[in-house]
Amino acid sequence: MIRVEVEQGDVRGLHAEKTEQVTLGRAPGNDLHLPDWHVSGNHAVLVFEGAQVRLRDLKSTNGSRVVRGAVVLAVDGSCHWERVLEPGDRVSLGNSSAPVILRVEWTPPAPAQRTSVERVSAPSQPVREEPSVERVARPTEPTAQSGVEPALDSDAPDDSRVVAVRPVASIAEARLAVEGDPVSLKAVYEAARKIGAALELDDVLDAISDAVFTLVPKATHLTVVLRNESPQPEGNAITPEAYAPVTTRVRGKSGVPTEPVPIARSVFRRVLAQRAAVLAADAQRDMGAASIMGASILSTMAVPLWKGDDILGVLEVDNRDSPGIFRERDLDLLTVVASNASLAVANARLYRRVASAEASARAEAGYLKQRAQKRIEGIIGDSAAMRAVFASMQKVIDTRVTVLIEGETGTGKERVASAIHYQSRRKDKLFVAQNCAALPETLLESELFGHKRGAFTGADSDKKGLFELADGGTLFLDEIGEMPLALQSKLLRVLQEGEVRPLGASSTRTVDVRIVAATNRKLEDEVKAGRFRQDLYYRLQVFPLRLPPLRERRDDVPLLAKHFLDKYSREMGKSVAGFSQQALELLMSYAWPGNVRELENEVQRLVIQLEPGGYAMPHDLSPRVRNVEGVLDKIRPPRGTLKDMIEHIEKWLLIEALREHGGNKSATAKTLGITREGLHKKLKGYGIG
Repeated sequence: MIRVEVEQGDVRGLHAEKTEQVTLGRAPGNDLHLPDWHVSGNHAVLVFEGAQVRLRDLKSTNGSRVVRGAVVLAVDGSCHWERVLEPGDRVSLGNSSAPVILRVEWTPPAPAQRTSVERVSAPSQPVREEPSVERVARPTEPTAQSGVEPALDSDAPDDSRVVAVRPVASIAEARLAVEGDPVSLKAVYEAARKIGAALELDDVLDAISDAVFTLVPKATHLTVVLRNESPQPEGNAITPEAYAPVTTRVRGKSGVPTEPVPIARSVFRRVLAQRAAVLAADAQRDMGAASIMGASILSTMAVPLWKGDDILGVLEVDNRDSPGIFRERDLDLLTVVASNASLAVANARLYRRVASAEASARAEAGYLKQRAQKRIEGIIGDSAAMRAVFASMQKVIDTRVTVLIEGETGTGKERVASAIHYQSRRKDKLFVAQNCAALPETLLESELFGHKRGAFTGADSDKKGLFELADGGTLFLDEIGEMPLALQSKLLRVLQEGEVRPLGASSTRTVDVRIVAATNRKLEDEVKAGRFRQDLYYRLQVFPLRLPPLRERRDDVPLLAKHFLDKYSREMGKSVAGFSQQALELLMSYAWPGNVRELENEVQRLVIQLEPGGYAMPHDLSPRVRNVEGVLDKIRPPRGTLKDMIEHIEKWLLIEALREHGGNKSATAKTLGITREGLHKKLKGYGIG
């Protein structure tokens, strides 16, 4: 009969009595259950042989010792496999600085003696519960004759051949087990710090590998398997085929091994199926799978990487040198590492998606800026009117002054606004354009100022307004004269205070946005009619910039026509020779009520219509442009001297100018570029009242 009693430890006073042997360890199935954190799951066994008792260590992590008076005799795997006890010896298990001390007494066994185990709670210390470990099967204890662990029955089902299965739900208990060891806790903290500091997935995998090889000294091979990021079809279960190894490491070898490290597929599938960490101390004996045999895996552990209910991957650690090397203590450490690694892997994948989206957005912004730069190059003009516009733009480009661009439809107001932005110090920020006449009032307010979730029906999420998007850049408000009065007051506040308030928000946000507005109306008339706020009008009128209509810059028509001809010839892959002299004269004579936009459309139609290598002739032009021919017939002077012909044309021009301005002589003189007195002289000379 062997009687073992705990003299020092978490369950002091607990004892067990058996006839042949007493198993010692942290696992609940032992004859003497020792929950102390530094004791291995199957730590040691006391075997009664005749009149002797032998202490046999089961390759525990922290070793076993025999205390004989003042002498401590080690029984760890590096010294002796077992040691014979003498009367009065004490057994010391686990941490040498604060071990579990056992008193052992024995008497020769009776022939038919029955075994019994008595558990007595410690008088002064409560019994701690063991972390939640599902013990599927424990290897048969060593026999007295062999001193080695025999193989399990080969006919046992697969699910009985794993030393321990630790569900993911018990991760908190694994942490408690690690926290009880200050040395391990410090190493785990340092590993978690390095893993958490990594952003890129490759750096995270490097940190995981370093942590595993540091915390699990007997690990020789490591493999990280991750699930593909492609979305799984709805209703389809995630299978092992959806996972792929992303990195394999070998202790002592830098970088990726030259040959892939195979994984234990049977262990891997078990981790996925049970959502649990799996430990097979002697993998070839315990698992017996072909993949394990083929890879020469002797001892293996595998833990899931998870995020909520989602299994992101599996971390598998192997020992390919000697069996029985991994213990439950190693599984605890690996599980804690996996909990930190899971979050790091999820964050790294999210970081990669965000970085990819940011790179895509940056590329798109670069493309838009390049396209805008090309538009700037498209502002073509060498007439006196356009040179005056360019000079005015240079004065205002690098100021914060609000610019109001006035001009008829099609004169290129947005291109001028874009040129002001991309030649200013704000060019690295966004240029955002919005047509105020394109949206109803409610939608326009949301578009400009943004809204909070629930601000109105259909607002299912927060949305930034254009003012926030253009922060630091330029916001171009086209057709500002069409803006409703209610929004004009909000726009005035932005100009005065630099603050915006999204719909449904309770607070304002400060923005730094330069406003460039445009209109084809006379805002002064709109103010008089009560359709435009006078205070906003004065705010916008700080620096007005008038774009001349194309009829006031006819000298630019040939330049613009050639530019558009080259542009659409390249786009359509058709070489067009150019314009005939007569066609060009008709283009210059036409009034172009649609301005540059109308001219561009006319040239585009010509390129489509013309044969390759052909010239644009008068009959190729649109009927409205060819009607100018009739006008030319009207003003064609009769044969005579040069002086008579010039006077005939001048008289016709004066009459047409007066008709165009409704008989207003001051406006007519201004258009013709002469004084009112000069106009009176000419009218009197030609007998025009």
